[in-house]
Amino acid sequence: MPSARRTRVVVVGATGSIGSQALEVIARYPEHFELLGAVAGHGTQALQAALSPFPGAEAVVVDPGGPVPSGVGIGEEAACQLGADPRADVVLVSGGGAAALLPTLAALRRRCRVAIATKEVLVMAGELVTAAARRSGAEIVPVDSEHSAIWQCLRGESAQEVARLWLTASGGPFRAAPLAGLRDATPEMALAHPNWKMGPKVTVDSATMMNKGLEVIEAHFLFGIPYSRISVVIHPQSAIHSAVEFCDGTLVAQLGVPDMRAPIALALSGGRRLPGVVPPLDLAATGRLDFEEPDPERFPALSLAQEAAGRGGGAPAVMNAANEVAVAAFLRGELRFGEIVELVSEVTGSYSGAPPETLEEVLAADAFGRAMAGEMVGQLDRRGTAGGQRL
Repeated sequence: MPSARRTRVVVVGATGSIGSQALEVIARYPEHFELLGAVAGHGTQALQAALSPFPGAEAVVVDPGGPVPSGVGIGEEAACQLGADPRADVVLVSGGGAAALLPTLAALRRRCRVAIATKEVLVMAGELVTAAARRSGAEIVPVDSEHSAIWQCLRGESAQEVARLWLTASGGPFRAAPLAGLRDATPEMALAHPNWKMGPKVTVDSATMMNKGLEVIEAHFLFGIPYSRISVVIHPQSAIHSAVEFCDGTLVAQLGVPDMRAPIALALSGGRRLPGVVPPLDLAATGRLDFEEPDPERFPALSLAQEAAGRGGGAPAVMNAANEVAVAAFLRGELRFGEIVELVSEVTGSYSGAPPETLEEVLAADAFGRAMAGEMVGQLDRRGTAGGQRL
């Protein structure tokens, strides 16, 4: 049955993969949801096209890079104002990487429910974000399929009885590829994910397995579980989205088809299940469920992220910033695939700043990672053009 009043939604990152699917869910269930407004990082025309089914929705573009029609908001301040709209019941934060942090904090300060799909927000500023939620009493609900699965497995359970969180990983396009040629894999190869349809940045992160390292950090802040009790296992079929191991030795897992509309709808509705969001998983057709340990030689990004998490302080923010720069450079053809993690590792290892305690200090750590990574990309690109040695 529809609720007495529709859930009013703001979408941050509306033109990205998750944001686009969120708009699809909102349009499909008009009796449950109302779109108040949406934010895009770039692309005014793309945002306006995406909002065509929602004539009353407000539009904000953070960095339009060109003329903006009357009535469209511009800049970070406008994005934060929309995120803090007192009419909103839920703000879905997707896309934008670290740029999504300020609208997230704005929504949390207003005690709005935040459905978070941008894992980078918790990676770079987990302490600040969770503290803001505690102060206002705001709720943070996960959208990532893995964290949504854990959220579902924990409903009705006691956190004190959790022994371990198990994050599943598909292994991406290079799970079984020969190691010999992996260093020079092309963007086209890295973007050919076998199971999921995602944006280019997160798809490359899946290929390096950095995404799973970021998800370990995200899970720590979402569920309050120590890093020592969060594990990753490769599950090529992507049928089990994650699992929770309890103190009595039992595991509870969530299964489903690899379709992000299911966790999006669940997060937007605050945990209510809507009919027919995705087709059910056909267990007989799935046939088998395989699991394997991640290969540290094939996926060094996972270990790097776990080490940064263990260091704490500004290390995760620096690592995340360097990774965003490195992935963008790889997609532009300025960096080899094998150089992504090497560059991120060097930048992260060079950081020795004090643990950030304020938003300004978090942003400074982020800026350090971006500046150093950008400088290294430039040096490597020049060396590569000249035919010299690279990382």
